[in-house]
Formats: sequence, structure tokens, C-alpha cells
Amino acid sequence: MDIFYYRVINLNERRKDYMKRASLIISILLLMACGNSCAVIGRGKNFRPFDQNTLTQVTPGKTTASEVTNLFGAPSQIVKLSNGNAYVYERSVDKVTGLWLVVLTFGNFDTQYDRIVFFINKDDVVTHYGSSFKTGTASYAMPF
Repeated sequence: MDIFYYRVINLNERRKDYMKRASLIISILLLMACGNSCAVIGRGKNFRPFDQNTLTQVTPGKTTASEVTNLFGAPSQIVKLSNGNAYVYERSVDKVTGLWLVVLTFGNFDTQYDRIVFFINKDDVVTHYGSSFKTGTASYAMPF
């Protein structure tokens, strides 16, 4: 009976030792996971702001396509229309925020655009234009 009792006590002590070791290993792994995190804030470098004062130099019915390209440079896109072309100028701002944990990742990407579109008739004269300036609203934020 003494041998059986000794073996039961010995097994219980071994289980306690294994539990202590397992909890120690899990604690160390959790500390390593928390220590291996990273936070990132970034901004895209593909942005040159439009000078809004230059836009006031464009007069529909008088300004030509070559004058527009002299003021704003080459358009980002030229769209062929039935009665002429549309010159599209586009600039963007990208703002990125991220938090990387070992198992979990959070990220937020905010891209805002400034656009100017000039509508040019077959005689290469600006008929009208539209603009949208939204890059100032781009923000850094976490998704939660």
C-alpha cells in the first residue's frame, strides 16, 4: 500500500512540475509576442499640390489646350470625347497607419485625390472645367 501511495504522490508532483513549466513557457511566449510588435505611420510621396491661383488663369472659351499644358504640365490622362478631349490632372495623398502584433495586424489606408478636368473642344479651346480638392482630408487613423 505504501508503494501505491508513493506512486500517486509522485505522479501528482510530476503533474505540478509540468504545469509550472508549461505556464512558464506560455508566459515567456506571450511576453515575446508583445515585445515583437511594431507600429508604422507613413505617407505617400506621389504628391505635388496644385496651385489654385493658376486655375484662375484659365478662362473657358479663351484658354487653349497648349496654355493648359504650359500651366499644369502633362495631363495624367487624356480622354477622347465625341466633340474633343478631356485633360485629367490627378494628384493623390496616401496616409498609412499600421499596428503589427505577432498574431494580429491592424491597418488603415487613406487615399484622397485632387482632380482637375479640362474639357477641350475640337478647336483646342477649353469649354469648361471642374475641380475637386480633397487631399487635405486624408488622415492617419486606426481602424478601431
